[in-house]
Parts: sequence; structure tokens; C-alpha cells
Amino acid sequence: MSLLQRLDRLPLSAPHYFLLFIGGLGYTFDGMDIAIIAFLMPAVHAVWGLSSAELGLVGSATPIGVLFGALMAGYLGDRIGRKSVMCWALAIYCVMTIFAAIAPNYPSFLIARVLAGVGVGAESVIIAPYLSEFIPPKKRGWFIGALAGFFSFGFVGAALIGRFIVPSFDEGWRWAQVMTALPILMLLWWRRSLPESPRFLLNRGRVKEAEQVIATLEKKVERSTGRPLPAIPFSTAAAEVETRSAPLGFLQSVGMMFTASMRKQTIVIWLIWFVVTFCYYGFFAWIPSLLIAKGFTITKSFEFSIIIYIAQIPGYFSAALLSDRLDRKHTIALYLIGGAISAWFLSQSGSHVSIITSAAVLSFFLNGAYAGLYAYTPESFPTAIRATGCGFASAFGRIGSIMAPTIIGVFSASLGFAGVFTMTTTILLTGVLIVVIFGATTKGKSLEKINAVSESPIEPQTSTH
Repeated sequence: MSLLQRLDRLPLSAPHYFLLFIGGLGYTFDGMDIAIIAFLMPAVHAVWGLSSAELGLVGSATPIGVLFGALMAGYLGDRIGRKSVMCWALAIYCVMTIFAAIAPNYPSFLIARVLAGVGVGAESVIIAPYLSEFIPPKKRGWFIGALAGFFSFGFVGAALIGRFIVPSFDEGWRWAQVMTALPILMLLWWRRSLPESPRFLLNRGRVKEAEQVIATLEKKVERSTGRPLPAIPFSTAAAEVETRSAPLGFLQSVGMMFTASMRKQTIVIWLIWFVVTFCYYGFFAWIPSLLIAKGFTITKSFEFSIIIYIAQIPGYFSAALLSDRLDRKHTIALYLIGGAISAWFLSQSGSHVSIITSAAVLSFFLNGAYAGLYAYTPESFPTAIRATGCGFASAFGRIGSIMAPTIIGVFSASLGFAGVFTMTTTILLTGVLIVVIFGATTKGKSLEKINAVSESPIEPQTSTH
């Protein structure tokens, strides 16, 4: 009897929601750390008298670290396990953020921000594939979209800290970073109790451990629901991932993403990550400064940023609900179209009301696109390279996040407010065409069915359950 059929037939209940809570808290603090930099930039600019180029590097520091963290965590997650990488990522993030808070000068602050970004990148890459391996196909789109929605709570938290902490103290920018780091210690303690992914264990040939994880989860679900578990569906199709005694090497993992059966989807995922991330980080890294340039005071700029960040919450969760109805690729396309339209309206806005309204709507749609993308990416890669695939896709997207603050900082002077968001519109519409024309459909399919063809080039070891 298939272990994964036993896992996939479980109804969502308290044990799944506990995983969502713990994973979501990680994304909350990731989002807070990423967003807080926009509110630190004016302060560190004044403290150290930074040039525009140096300030642009501050905006790019965390994304640079995220890129390397994503690359390393993805491969390590497939090699040593999802759980270990999640714990180490939190520890690195916490320690480096504290170092950034006490940094005595610009170079040390910049280095600490890059290294904190390594932890953030590792953390953000590994959680979605980890949780996706526990969730039944019919609810996976909603679940992972909702998981990504926790980023929005971090952005709102960062906006509140930026408004009420940063300007209220002489060194409020330092205390802001301490506030984003210290709660991680509690989350790290909780996370130690999480089980390893049963799909990862099966892929490594650790069948008894996988069976123990699934049996424990079954007991918790039955206890939580107070009802007998659903019958295990009979299927003549192969339902297990292949097991193996040793993990793939780095070059093997990368090569598998570009086999004939996977190449197109890999490229689609990478390009959509770049499109969304470029627009997202370009927008959110510079929105307080752009608002100030349009005549808002720093205080008003931060207050309106809170409104813009709050718009993320319904963006994420509405897309999460649609993901299991429209399919992931169509959800992403819908929200990219909405983002393109709102970016165009933002480029034409003149009054303060129209600017804030358009910016909030753009925030809604960009984050909705992310919710679909976070659900779509783990589904697009087989278990043997799921974390690696997510890591590389995220890392490719982070190239956009590294480029965006600097490009927008440079070109905002020549293109102006309207030109920046006209460029954003064009990039988002390009993403729509890519995902609609070339993206694969994953709605309602098990992870093994989605990747049945792409897993075949790897020589499997047989196992029976």
C-alpha cells in the first residue's frame, strides 16, 4: 500500500495548520526583514552621509544575500533534508540581523545585511517545498498561497516599526532591526519539533522513518477531526517517488532541471520569478522615497506605506483561494494583468489620493501573483530536486531584486515617476504572455503525477509498502 496515498488522502486539520503557522511565522519575519530596509534607508543615509549609489547598495544588500542563500539552501535541502536547512537559516538570519543593528559603520552594516539576506534566502526557499510535501493535491494551491500570505504580515509589521520606532528614537533604525530578530529565537525552538518531509525520506530510501512520520500524522489528524480517516484510494498508477541510497550531486541536480521533459517549465518558472521579483522589490524598496519625491513628508510617506502594505494581505489570500479553482498559471496571469493595469494608472497619477490608491492596488496584485508563484514552483520539480529547483528559481528572481533598486534609483532621475511605472507595466505584461503560453497545468494533481515524466531519467530503486 502506498505511503504517499496514505499521506495525500488526509483531510486538512489541526496538524496541517500547525505546520502552516510555524512556516508562516518564518515568512512573517522574512518579510519583515526584507521590508524594513526601505524604512532604514533614509536613516542610514543621514547617519553616514551616503551617496545615491551607496544607498542603492543598501537596498540591494539583502537581495544579494537572498540570492546566495536561495542557491545554497535549495541544494542542501535536497541533500541533507528540509528541516535542518530551515533551522540553520533562522539562526543565521537572527545573528546577522543583530550584527547589522550594532554595526559601527557603513561597510560593516552592508556586510551584515548581505549575510542576514543569506539566512532570509535560505528560509524563504525551503519552507514552501517542505510544506507542499505534506498537503493533499486538492488543497495544495490554497495552502501554499496562504503560507506565502504570511509575508504580508511581515511587511505590515515593518511598516508599523518604520512609522513608530525608526523616527521616534535617535537610533531607532538599530532598534527596528533588533525587533525583527529577537522573536526568531522562540520560532527556532518551536521548529525543532517539526518532522522531516516524508517525501524527502522516501527519496533517500529511509522508508521506516517516512512511515513513522505519516503514521504519527494520521493519528494526529484522526484525533483532531474526531472521525475515522478516509479510505486509502486504490490506484494502479505508480504513486511513490523513487527511493535512492545517495543524494544527487550538484551538477546532476542542475542537469535534471534541463532535461528535455523539464527544460521548458524550468525556464518559465525562472522568468516569472524574475518578472515578479524585479517589479516587487523595485516598487517596495523605493516607494517611501518616491512618495517623498512627490511631495509627501517622511512621516506621511511611512503612514501611506502602511496602507500600501496592508493591501498585500487580501492580495495574497484572494489568490490563494483562486489557485485551486483557476489553476496556478491562470491565477498568476490574472494577478500580473491586474498589476500591469494598476502600474499604468500609477504612472499617470498626479494627485496624492490617486497615487496612494494605485500603489495599494499594485501592492494587492503583485502579492497575489507571488501567492500563485509560491504554490506553482514546488509543484514544478520532482522530489529529488524540489528544493534545488525552488532555490534556483528564487535565486534567478533575486537577480531582479538586486537590479531593481539600483535601476529604479538611476532611471527615476531620467524617466521620472511616470517612466518607472510604465516600465513596470511592460515587464508585467511580458510575464503574462510567458506563463499563459508556456506554463504547465498543475491543478488537482499529485506531486508525483505532475513530475512522473521528469523523474523517469533517474534510475529508481524499487520499494514496496
